[in-house]
Amino acid sequence: MRPEIEAWLADFQLRLCQQLETADAGPAHFLTDAWQREGGGGGRSKVLEHGRILEKGGVGFSAVWGAMSEAAARQLHMPDPHFYATGVSVVLHPRSPRVPIIHMNVRYFEAGNGESWFGGGIDLTPIYVDETQARRFHQRLREVCDRHNPAYYPKFTRWADTYFYLPHRKETRGVGGIFYDRLTVGPDGTAEELFAFMRDVAELFGPVYTELMAENHALPYGEREEAWQTLRRARYAEFNLAFDRGTRFGLETGGRTESILMSLPPRTGWAYNPAPPAPGTPEATTLAWLRQGVDWLTDAPSHA
Repeated sequence: MRPEIEAWLADFQLRLCQQLETADAGPAHFLTDAWQREGGGGGRSKVLEHGRILEKGGVGFSAVWGAMSEAAARQLHMPDPHFYATGVSVVLHPRSPRVPIIHMNVRYFEAGNGESWFGGGIDLTPIYVDETQARRFHQRLREVCDRHNPAYYPKFTRWADTYFYLPHRKETRGVGGIFYDRLTVGPDGTAEELFAFMRDVAELFGPVYTELMAENHALPYGEREEAWQTLRRARYAEFNLAFDRGTRFGLETGGRTESILMSLPPRTGWAYNPAPPAPGTPEATTLAWLRQGVDWLTDAPSHA
């Protein structure tokens, strides 16, 4: 199914960029940067900067193949270093601290020993957690998962909770979402079944995020909120550079550096030892949500 999957992902990238441009409704457009990988394959990075709502957005498509380093093969538990990988990765950094950062990745991988699998997920990183929106986000993820396997959402949201975590800060990156890897063709379903799940996860992204853009972009904010945004963007960068497996895989397999690092925020900063937010502030409320073990679908709503 390699040609069918690759063609669908390439088309999905174009459709999603059109959705996001329409929602942004500003003068900026996604610029296309096509590239080739020396070891085999290539991709198309589409980046929007200085939009009306999106300060920076990247939607990358790639289809690459060849042989990875021995270290990368060991990390992926692959006895044969030859591989094929295709996917779409999305990271959006909005201008307003009232609009959440969001990330999605959907991918298909073939190993040199004949195994193939799917991976991906969506996670949301609000600068200020809106409890109602976080619960709605998780509800929609569960609805997509339940159409394919009722066990998916409980398993994949726990996986996201564990994966998108900064252990040195003892904080989750945001309010989580779903994350899955190595849904293997055969043991975990047919290629057609797993591909259908990947498509449904990907197609959820546009409607969910453009709704958040419309709801939040006009909410007021000032210097205090922008300062908090700077700190939370720094946490986002810390995770991507220190812990994200996709970043490491791309760099270790000779991927294109600019495309791999397009996920980083356009503006951020690290103040030395910033004071924690005062109790009772919106910043303290958000920080209290950034912990592992929150069940966004069954835990009682907060009335703080």
